[in-house]
Amino acid sequence: MLGLADKSAGDPDGWHRLRAARLALPRYHARLRRAVRRLVTTRRGRTFVAFVIFSALVVSGKLGFGWALLAFLAVAGLMIATPSEDDSLAIEAAARDGGSGGSRATPREQDGWRAVIDALPEPAITLDSAGYVMHYNVLIRDLFPNVRARRPFSHVSRNPELMEAIDRAAAAREPIIVDLYERVPLERRISVTITRVSSASGAHGLPAMLITFRDQTATDKVAQMRADFIANASHELRTPLASLRGFVETLQGPARDDPAAREKFLSIMASQAARMTRLIDDLLSLSRVEMKVHLRPTGVVDLNELSGYVAQTLEPLAEASKSAIVVHPLPTPARVRGDREELVQVLQNLAHNALKYGREGGRVDIRLVREPGTPRRISVAITDDGPGIAPEHLPRLTERFYRANVATSREKGGTGLGLAIVKHIVNRHRGDLRIASRVGQGSTFTVIFDEL
Repeated sequence: MLGLADKSAGDPDGWHRLRAARLALPRYHARLRRAVRRLVTTRRGRTFVAFVIFSALVVSGKLGFGWALLAFLAVAGLMIATPSEDDSLAIEAAARDGGSGGSRATPREQDGWRAVIDALPEPAITLDSAGYVMHYNVLIRDLFPNVRARRPFSHVSRNPELMEAIDRAAAAREPIIVDLYERVPLERRISVTITRVSSASGAHGLPAMLITFRDQTATDKVAQMRADFIANASHELRTPLASLRGFVETLQGPARDDPAAREKFLSIMASQAARMTRLIDDLLSLSRVEMKVHLRPTGVVDLNELSGYVAQTLEPLAEASKSAIVVHPLPTPARVRGDREELVQVLQNLAHNALKYGREGGRVDIRLVREPGTPRRISVAITDDGPGIAPEHLPRLTERFYRANVATSREKGGTGLGLAIVKHIVNRHRGDLRIASRVGQGSTFTVIFDEL
């Protein structure tokens, strides 16, 4: 939800009632003025006034009942029989007062503006002059699941910045824009535009305020990605590029006619180019995941089938390192909500790391466990029997370009981005990543997801 802070430290409902009464006062005054106008201008109103006057004379004893009745019937008959345009004039007068008195919009007008709100590509909600929800489109439920029509907006969101902006927009000529920041479960920035559609005492049935929400998280992620690329990727690319440049200059100069040196340098150049390719591929993969981290996947994936598929694809690598990769599935389907390609990447990265940094001739286990609780969760633990990782490195393993052993990682083709990709994919799936390791005993990387 976009903020849980209350508008008032005391009684929020009392504050809302006071604000609603203040905003509704001009509307009640206009209604009273319109009622008085109808009493003195319409035939029905004048007839009612005559009845009250003759009744008062009878009660006070100044006129007998019979004479009063005859006089009232005569006056009423005269009013009804006499052609008059009072009613149409009253309607026109009420229409003129509608800008400040609250005439009711026609059903066609109401259907028209509601259709426009429904068609907006961004979450939108409309409020009346008292701050009650009038209408909203389907997208608004992603931000406010408990939104309901004819409820005070202060019951939908208690964010103090948003409520203050709504108060300011009620008296402003220009739209009010405010940024809302959400910290949990993920960091998000929502830009809110509040526009006054009509005055506080506007026509009844038409909205007084339009509020639209735009998720700027993806834009912020792109800016952060650019900054990270300049700060980190340029440093990682500098070394292989310098090596390639040096080898090219050597081949163009002293080693021009040396076949042995040419073969050696070309082999190194190929490995450096492959390293840059892996780095760029991982950067692109990380950027794609980061831009979608706030959007929860909608697909359904069976982790039993997924684990078997990953083990099969890594079988050639396991044979090359003389290691064994074993899957321990659940006896029943293990379905979770997720993106299949991204979850394949998670298990592949973790299992690949286990084979690459584990003991040669060792064993890698992929074990699925159904954890108790509500909701039930499924954990996938990938365990190796390698040298393990020192405790001081564990908290930083998911940072971009962080390596527990830089030389070993680069020697084995690591980019320092694999676990960062895993972390962001797990976050997008609203899961957990746990890392446990002991030096000399191996490591266990566990991902946990809610079961369907």
